[in-house]
Amino acid sequence: METPATLRKAIGGEQTSASSVMRRLWPYVKPLIWVIVLGVISMGVSAATDAGIPALLKPLLDKGFGANASNHAKWYVPLAVIGLALVRGISQYASGYLLSYVSNRILLQLRLDMFERMIHTSTSFFQRETASTVINAIVFEVNQILSVLTSVMITLVRDSLTVIFLLGYLFYLNWRLTLIVAVILPGIGWLVSKINRRLRRLGREQQTLTNELSYIVEETVGGYKVVKVHNGEQYEINRFTAMSHRLRGYAMRMTVAGGLAQPLTQVLASVALAIVITIAVLQSANNQTTVGGFVAFVTSMLLVISPLKHLIDVNQPLQRGMTAAELIFGLIDEPREPAGGTRTFTHARGEIEFRDVTFTYGAVDRPTLDRVSFKASPGEMIALAGPSGSGKTTLVNLLPRFFAPSGGQILVDGVPIDEYDVHALRSQMAMVSQDVVLFNDTVAANVAYGSTPDRARVEAALAAANLADMVAAMPDGIDTMIGGNGMRLSGGQRQRLAIARAIYKDAPILILDEATSALDSESERHVQAALETLMKGRTTLVIAHRLSTIERADRILVMEAGCIVEQGSHDDLLRHGGLYAHLHRIQYQQQAA
Repeated sequence: METPATLRKAIGGEQTSASSVMRRLWPYVKPLIWVIVLGVISMGVSAATDAGIPALLKPLLDKGFGANASNHAKWYVPLAVIGLALVRGISQYASGYLLSYVSNRILLQLRLDMFERMIHTSTSFFQRETASTVINAIVFEVNQILSVLTSVMITLVRDSLTVIFLLGYLFYLNWRLTLIVAVILPGIGWLVSKINRRLRRLGREQQTLTNELSYIVEETVGGYKVVKVHNGEQYEINRFTAMSHRLRGYAMRMTVAGGLAQPLTQVLASVALAIVITIAVLQSANNQTTVGGFVAFVTSMLLVISPLKHLIDVNQPLQRGMTAAELIFGLIDEPREPAGGTRTFTHARGEIEFRDVTFTYGAVDRPTLDRVSFKASPGEMIALAGPSGSGKTTLVNLLPRFFAPSGGQILVDGVPIDEYDVHALRSQMAMVSQDVVLFNDTVAANVAYGSTPDRARVEAALAAANLADMVAAMPDGIDTMIGGNGMRLSGGQRQRLAIARAIYKDAPILILDEATSALDSESERHVQAALETLMKGRTTLVIAHRLSTIERADRILVMEAGCIVEQGSHDDLLRHGGLYAHLHRIQYQQQAA
């Protein structure tokens, strides 16, 4: 199966690393810096209490037992243990709360920025990326950054401080023995760096497979009717199973690579501990250390091992977070859709002109549109006819600037459309596509999409689209929820609701791309009547494969291979006997049959 397109990019043109991610995160972190400082201070207090435990053991063992026992040591040490526990508990809670507050604020802003950039990116982005990849980035992958900001950051800061405090106390107790521990640390660092590179590579590959697995689910859910009609259940199960097994394999390889760090670290630490015990016994024989000093040193050393293991264990989620960061900042770095010029208008006259417009998709050699020229006067109905693939839909998609032409100019009211602000331009247009898109909201919200519903206007639009009786019979009328993409409506009802949305907008320019394709004959008759009323005084571009729906058009442009090969009225084109007459004859014969 083909790998879906990915948003992953190297941040700043370099390989993703913790430092590059932190540079990108700094604008999000900066407003919360004092909360982070308080959290780090709390973690520092918690780390300091770890070094306090062995510090209390030394006087307790040296002066709390035997004939020379000190009453002072007997009482202040137990009280100090309780005090340390209280301080540790309060500081741990404070650091956890403060850093969780910070990470959730950053998570919120990242998610908002990603969604905002997705909304304002170009049409080519939505053609390049699969829905599952974008959903993974905005909903799931951003949580990996949350993991890095909370558990990873807490571990890195708190356990690093714990190691520093304990090593400082170890050096104070016995600098010779501490040097042995210090020799082991570079070996652990080298080991971690080797494992890091493998985990980074495996993390990228695992993320790609995760996107592919999501895409399989997306395709299966979207095409469930095809799956069931063609008995494709087992085929989809096999596809999903094969990809799941591949994903499991990468997960296990990451577990193997990440899991090696901890046991190897323990072996190195055990060697160091054995050497320390041996030397400490020799020092004790020469009265160079006390029992309390030895126990305090060994306890501190054992306490160092735990935070060191945590620092090693944090490597795997950290690398996973770096991989997620590539996807997240790849989306945030997507270029915005060009805003165009600064021209606006209150209400367009509706004059449209195409001047030698050429358009080519990507690396395709043959242009989809080749020097197309025509002019539509205000209020004129222009129909586009021709075989599939002739460029009709591409032509109307250029008008609202979903794409930019490769050559030539498109003008509205005599002004090139790239001089208008893109939102001002689109506010003058209403569009009904053959692929109806509805939202999981109320009838009223779908009709008045993008604005606050005016109930009277909504009801008038529904009546014009022949939906008033159907909506009135719903439990909550125009406030009834219609489900995802209008799943609670029939195909014809969904199509008419999309037409009602165009009627509600009351724009001077209408684009109808197979607007009546899903209607039965009776519904089509009512909708056509409503559309004819609506189109009076408005410029309309109509695409229709059923030529009977465009017979009353002021002018019909017949397209083939990206060019306008014929134009004229319905009767003129039939008399001409060209491509339009041929298409009309074929459809008439099919209807008669």
